[in-house]
Amino acid sequence: MTDLRIAGLTASYDSLNRPVLDGLDLTVPEGCLAAVLGPSGCGKTTMLRIVAGFLRPDSGTVDIRSRTVTGPGLHVPPEKRRVGIVPQEGALFPHLTVARNIAFGLPRGASASASRGKRVGELLELVGLNGYGSRMPHELSGGQQQRVALARALAPSPAIVLLDEPFNALDSALRAGIRDDVRAALAAAGATGVLVTHDQEEALSSADLVAVMRNGRVVQCGTPHDVYHRPADLWTASFVGDAVRLPGMAQGATVATALGDVQLYTPAPGGTGVAVIRPEQVVLVQGADDGHGGMATVQSVEFHGHHSTVRVGVPGISGVVTARVLGSVPARPGDAVTIVVSGRATWHADGS
Repeated sequence: MTDLRIAGLTASYDSLNRPVLDGLDLTVPEGCLAAVLGPSGCGKTTMLRIVAGFLRPDSGTVDIRSRTVTGPGLHVPPEKRRVGIVPQEGALFPHLTVARNIAFGLPRGASASASRGKRVGELLELVGLNGYGSRMPHELSGGQQQRVALARALAPSPAIVLLDEPFNALDSALRAGIRDDVRAALAAAGATGVLVTHDQEEALSSADLVAVMRNGRVVQCGTPHDVYHRPADLWTASFVGDAVRLPGMAQGATVATALGDVQLYTPAPGGTGVAVIRPEQVVLVQGADDGHGGMATVQSVEFHGHHSTVRVGVPGISGVVTARVLGSVPARPGDAVTIVVSGRATWHADGS
């Protein structure tokens, strides 16, 4: 079952000379966490606000669980869409306790009091905040506030939960852990999530599906593995992680480059272009070229703890080639090394 289907969505603002959304299409399956990834200004938040019902598009449709909520002459109000929202920085009501924040969107009245309390207790347990119901928002850490915001969004059992860059205000030490907790809570609740972010690591590590946006359109949508290893074009390759570009001549399943023959994911017709790999596919071997790689000279070495970044100069390739190596490396600037490419590359012909 599809929980969210967006088709042909266009939107613009009077102050801009171009559309913010330009025929955007996106489909999110039931129970999936989809990350919408793109640079600032590409239309991510505008898309989210249209799905939530806060904005009306110029054209296009939005279906939630096979029910059209936005379309020609149709605009279902936000409160009737069964959509939960987790905004940036939580946006909790400062004058309400944690429990009352979570219960805010639940039915009111004496008859609903018991069920409200039970639901709040279930959600506090779900997000790992048992015993925090009587606390005020200012008594919580940033990560705890985001968990409360998620619990509030999940309280009415929405069809979809929209998360608008919810981890931006957290420091890097907390971010990864809170992302994992949020993903686990969504899965436990059986909720479909749409996470808007400009953080590539966040999208790749958190999502089941990654949709890459550029200039108001989705340019590629797929699993994190496919988007990272098989980018649709050179822009996507460079935006989603670090890309190593190897000019060469393709012929069938291989391309001849300055680093030797590189295998392609998909056979290509003959011609010139660029093979794209990732830095971790660049293998450094100290010593002379044995005929199976390319000679290079180390330009710089950066140690990051769990890995090192080594930049080398290669004859026949403009700029530097970046290698990502686990741990530390014995190479130093000025050393001669041989480079071998591991794995396959995507091919982007000249003019494509």
